[in-house]
Amino acid sequence: MLCGAGPAPADEDHLQARALVEAGVILPLERILDQVAAEHPGRVLEVEFEREQGRYVYEIELVDDRGRVWELEYDAENAKLLEKERED
Repeated sequence: MLCGAGPAPADEDHLQARALVEAGVILPLERILDQVAAEHPGRVLEVEFEREQGRYVYEIELVDDRGRVWELEYDAENAKLLEKERED
């Protein structure tokens, strides 16, 4: 008998984010990515959705045109940039 382990954590994050967008609690990822493209040109490597210190955040890792990798953290409710850190 085969038993599934259920959805992976990333799938659960996606489902949670989608429900929060539909409820009007957070902004859709597309809106955040548009802002990222305007403020920090580069290629997005990874996106994570998390709840930190009582707020929902999108963590976006990108590489700029000079090959530098950045981690950006945006408030999912208002698209405010909370943190910008260059990765080593």
